[in-house]
Amino acid sequence: MSANASPRKNHTVDHFLRSGLAGGVAGCVAKTVVAPLDRVKILFQASNPDYQKYAGTWSGAFRAGAQIYKDTGMRGLLQGHSATLLRVFPYAAVKFVAYDQVHDFLMPTRAQETNMRRFAAGAISGTISVFFTYPLELIRVRMAFQTRASTSGAPPRPTFLGAARHIYAEGAPLPSAAPAVSRQLFHTFPLLKFYRGFTVSIVGMVPYAGTAFLTWGFLRQHLLPPSTPGTKQTGTPLADLGIGALSGALAQTVSYPFEVVRRRMQVGGLTQPDRWLRLGETVRAVWSRGGLRGFYVGLSIGYLKIVPMNAVSFAVWQGMKRFLDL
Repeated sequence: MSANASPRKNHTVDHFLRSGLAGGVAGCVAKTVVAPLDRVKILFQASNPDYQKYAGTWSGAFRAGAQIYKDTGMRGLLQGHSATLLRVFPYAAVKFVAYDQVHDFLMPTRAQETNMRRFAAGAISGTISVFFTYPLELIRVRMAFQTRASTSGAPPRPTFLGAARHIYAEGAPLPSAAPAVSRQLFHTFPLLKFYRGFTVSIVGMVPYAGTAFLTWGFLRQHLLPPSTPGTKQTGTPLADLGIGALSGALAQTVSYPFEVVRRRMQVGGLTQPDRWLRLGETVRAVWSRGGLRGFYVGLSIGYLKIVPMNAVSFAVWQGMKRFLDL
């Protein structure tokens, strides 16, 4: 788009549908590539007792994966992936559509692109996508967390509907000291149980998505100069992979402590089903268990997952946009 071109053509229904398809496909392909690593990382972050002995090292991630494969085969490595795909397609579709729209609103011309606006566009799009798809994320985490030995009485391979029913049937998601009005609210609207850890997810999404899209835009501007003044960079699949990988690595480093706390709160219904884990007590529990390092448990496998996932996600997104003439 030229410096004086109007982004109005990007606000048509046809554009929204094609942009959503491009983002959804990109998210599903990227998540499928790293699905086994994602299962292991969730087990590490949530301190699953069956796999804590493997946490803390690069080799431990592969040994944990080998143990899962030995116990339950490939199906175990992909446990929860069906819920992942159900969540990722709308999540990625909403995120990339929202990013395109917010980007055009904040930066209609290349001359108006700044790092602050890039960060804001990424943070806003990430927040919007989390708001609409968080219940699916919680169900997916519950499916991936449960193992035969650690969750007595629960099926070793929980189904999507089974995990959803379990969350719905859990006890009141508030401490006994909570105000009566708040307790009544959760009693009246039990679907709010599907938003365990939502607050910290939003807090963590701002630095993650903001940093990812900031890095993406900054590197593309400096490494992929446009062919003509005032036009956007087109790039190549290899360049998209490399820039996407760097974007993911930086975003993961900045936001990882929030992700650890979020995982602990999400599985709180399994470890402490009679109450709602609060943000403050969860942070204190992570600190008392491992100090500062506790907030970075599983970070090595996080890099193993996020770097290729972001690389594939951005590359497929750009490839789909070229294919769909976006």
